[in-house]
Amino acid sequence: MRSPSVDIGRPIPAPFAPPASSVPTLDFERLRKKIATYLRPEDVGRIENAYYFSRNAHQGQYRTSGEPYITHPVAVTELVAEWHLDSQALMAALLHDVMEDTSVTKEELTERFGKQTAELVDGLSKLDKIEFRSQEEAQAENFRKMLLAMASDLRVILIKLADRLHNMRTLDYVRPAKRRRIATETLEIYAPIANRLGLNQLYRELQELSFMHKHPMRYQVLSKAVKAARGNRRELVGKVLTALEGRLPQWGISAEIQGREKHIYGIYRKMVEKHLTFSQVLDIYGFRVIVPDVPSCYLTVGALHALYKPVPGKFKDYIAIPKANGYQSLHTTLIGPYGTPVEVQVRTRQMHHVAESGVASHWLYKDDESSLSELAQKTHSWLQSLIELQSASAEATEFLEHVKIDLFPSEVYVFTPQGHILSLQRGSTPVDFAYAVHTDIGNRCVACRVNGELVPLRSELRNGDQVEIITAAHAGPNPAWLSYVRTGKARAQIRHFLKTAQQDEAVTLGERLLNQALRPHGLTLGQISTFAWDRFLRDRGVRARREVFADLGLGKRLPVIVARRLAEAQDMESGRPDVIKPKPAGAVLIRGSEGAAVQLARCCHPIPGDEIIAAVRKGQGLEVHVHDCPAVSRLRGDRGRWIDVGWEPVDDRLFEVAIRVVTIDNRGVLAKVASAISEAEANILNVTMDSEQAPYTVLTFNIEVADRKHLARVIRHVRVQPAVTRVSRQKAEIKR
Repeated sequence: MRSPSVDIGRPIPAPFAPPASSVPTLDFERLRKKIATYLRPEDVGRIENAYYFSRNAHQGQYRTSGEPYITHPVAVTELVAEWHLDSQALMAALLHDVMEDTSVTKEELTERFGKQTAELVDGLSKLDKIEFRSQEEAQAENFRKMLLAMASDLRVILIKLADRLHNMRTLDYVRPAKRRRIATETLEIYAPIANRLGLNQLYRELQELSFMHKHPMRYQVLSKAVKAARGNRRELVGKVLTALEGRLPQWGISAEIQGREKHIYGIYRKMVEKHLTFSQVLDIYGFRVIVPDVPSCYLTVGALHALYKPVPGKFKDYIAIPKANGYQSLHTTLIGPYGTPVEVQVRTRQMHHVAESGVASHWLYKDDESSLSELAQKTHSWLQSLIELQSASAEATEFLEHVKIDLFPSEVYVFTPQGHILSLQRGSTPVDFAYAVHTDIGNRCVACRVNGELVPLRSELRNGDQVEIITAAHAGPNPAWLSYVRTGKARAQIRHFLKTAQQDEAVTLGERLLNQALRPHGLTLGQISTFAWDRFLRDRGVRARREVFADLGLGKRLPVIVARRLAEAQDMESGRPDVIKPKPAGAVLIRGSEGAAVQLARCCHPIPGDEIIAAVRKGQGLEVHVHDCPAVSRLRGDRGRWIDVGWEPVDDRLFEVAIRVVTIDNRGVLAKVASAISEAEANILNVTMDSEQAPYTVLTFNIEVADRKHLARVIRHVRVQPAVTRVSRQKAEIKR
């Protein structure tokens, strides 16, 4: 929604004197009283200037509810003031929509309110001037901008969360489809961010409001059920409360006891995850015990366990091992009156501050520097990880996907060999652990020990595991890791490494393919002039030669067409005749170890010594086949889609090939054939067994050999075994 043009071009004099007709709204008067309790008078005056500026800028704009638009920025600022944020943040909250919804520019905000305030507003503004291919891409790019602005200044996300909370509180006036979309977005992105920053009250309210607007009927049904249960269980709550108030003083514990009711969304999620009915969710009520110090926390748990029997496995110590967002408490579940489970949280007053306000405690409770500095350090580490994700993610949608993965609560705590604790997402593997320690450790990971024993890299880590990563200098990520890693950082860094490696390999291969394609034109790559290259790049809108080589190596461009265009451009410069005598192109030599840019076909398993041919597959580079592979017959009709290739001499590489062995079904025949293969110095990768008509059995071995001569030696060793009737190389089969 855009406002009509407004006259806001002249700087506001300082101190600002509003026109006589200008009267602050009642909402702003309430805000002014709130901020005056902790800000200096001159700061309050600057915030009042921002209010009048914002009100003028939004003149003529209205919310969907019919209220003047200025009521929204004022409400957001009031929410931010509850965290005692500074004057710059409060001014940015009042101005957070002026760049997006009016003609005000960042330069103007800088001139009037200072650079930091303008930067905060810019971080909060959407990228509405840029055209995107889809709504999803636009949304992802906006989140990327916001999260990266948050990484440099945490106040950005605090203002944004307050903005979202007020929008969710007033969502009733929005049409149902849009309401559900905004509720889903809040549940998937904003609520988890609030949780990750430790803003517990905000997190719960965003969840409740999202659930209410996304599933209104379910919310109403559960809300009525909770109200009914509240009356039925009042006696239970009263009994537990009386028991706690009587027992704790007997142990010399001075405590504040609070009863609390589980949120409706929490009950709903428990019902869905555990497939329960509402009547089966017994722990709707819980208790919070706030004590003076840490020793009292553990003493309180002892008193509670003496009063009611604890449920085994339900005690959690988040004081010794805090959550990633700084949350600390002791949790225990007790069997209360009538056999009903009762959850109790025990914490100190300082822990309670952090649990309720998270990173906002930095502004609210500056007297608690010890716990807040630790929380600030954890938050800083997470924000730095966002910047790492950004550098490793090529597209905004990919970045958003990785951030979403990391936003869900971390519940697995593991130890490094030095005894440091790392918090990871449940289901994480040693590969996730390696990337959490350092990107280079992850990229060079080859094996791991968990609790001193070697385990596969795909193993799931458990609470308390001690993990040691074994690295190798020349190792690299395996694409298969993407199928089981859980953390966003690991996924982003693996993809980034593979893309970079593939790009480099594709460039090298593309140069060789183009050089081969230029030979029939009597040219080599080194003879193509700068003029010819510049003309080719300009005509096709390409920025650099490297992009052309990469496209050739990945099969996105055909070498014969690029070579023809370059030859034509070269002819125009040199004045050569268009028709030249063709020369043989020759074959491109490959080693079979080029990586992602050159793949050996799985259908026929080519090895050195075979006559080979390569298909150019779009986006995947070259796929090398044996000359008589049935798959090749389908490619020969399109000359531009396949090229002649040959083997470059190689001594240090083994190649996979399959052999088919028909044997008489005798005891120990598999062991004898495997021994013969081993004696011929070949590695066995796997073996399958098929029974034909008795007494014959077919064994198919996938083995590694150096070349055709090595394969022939293997076949000779196998053929002399008494039980073997026939042995041959496995032929390719094309599925129809």
